[in-house]
Amino acid sequence: MHILVIEDDARVAEHIGKGLAAAGHLVEIEGDGRSGLLRAASDSYDLIVVDRMLPQVDGLTIVQTIRATGDTTPVLFLSALGEVDERVAGLRAGGDDYLTKPFAMSELLARIDVLSRRGPALSAETRLCVGDLDIDLLGQQVRRQGTVIDLTAREFRILTYLARNQGRVVTRSMLLEHVWDYHFDPQTNIIDQHVSRLRQKVDKGFGRTLIHTVRGTGYVMRAGG
Repeated sequence: MHILVIEDDARVAEHIGKGLAAAGHLVEIEGDGRSGLLRAASDSYDLIVVDRMLPQVDGLTIVQTIRATGDTTPVLFLSALGEVDERVAGLRAGGDDYLTKPFAMSELLARIDVLSRRGPALSAETRLCVGDLDIDLLGQQVRRQGTVIDLTAREFRILTYLARNQGRVVTRSMLLEHVWDYHFDPQTNIIDQHVSRLRQKVDKGFGRTLIHTVRGTGYVMRAGG
């Protein structure tokens, strides 16, 4: 397997690199989050091993960023942060597994073997369409009826999440977890405020409403009425 390791502790990175190479894997190592993100975004890998805490760009941000482009490469988090909330945050960010430091090389190899048996990753998804709305995931550009719609980064994440779940009700709690990483009180109206602004941009003046309110629950995106 062609594996990218993003780890800022040089000794740990060397240990992992030697262990993976001895097991027959082709390994590339990056020592900081920014370099790791650039490498992950520009090259193709069978698996990425990423430390949770990294300089410049943290591991969660790396995984969230590549997942936003539709990249389905399996990701294994390594971290000294072993609390349940930390593991949950890693998995919710798009990680496939989470291994707490210190770890045995045999366990790391076993987990990599399990991830490899899940089969090849699906082709990277580059765009989403809902009716006459087109979302370019790579360029992070949105068009409706050929008109470019300028969105903030947060609005783009909300729209993308709704589009991926088109036809299904998305609750406010789901948006908190996937867009805000659930750091806000579920009773706050910040979600409704952002969705309201998003609807003004996406629906107003285009004739057909795509984002619908499900009273008391959340929202649903669908091309039909």
